[in-house]
Amino acid sequence: MYAIVKAGGHQEKVEVGDTILVNRLAAKKGETVEFPVVLVVDGSKVTIAAADLAKISAKGEVVEDEAKGPKIRIQKFKNKTGVARRKGHRQKLSIVKITEIA
Repeated sequence: MYAIVKAGGHQEKVEVGDTILVNRLAAKKGETVEFPVVLVVDGSKVTIAAADLAKISAKGEVVEDEAKGPKIRIQKFKNKTGVARRKGHRQKLSIVKITEIA
């Protein structure tokens, strides 16, 4: 059984026991979070009706609330003008372990 959930502006495919990276959540380490479900596949049965999905949610436990993504280097350059600019960014993330889909 797996589900597609909305998590931090993205959609993630999750199963019970999976660990996912999502944009930083307000929850602290050890707290439980709940994600809305978009689609559920249980064997050959697929659930996509909004009324049925409203009853289902995916719950997870925050494993790490201060994770960081990979460093992204941004460089801007304008030819023949001597203009060059460098900037870096690391996205703040939360690591969540899915505990149940019900």
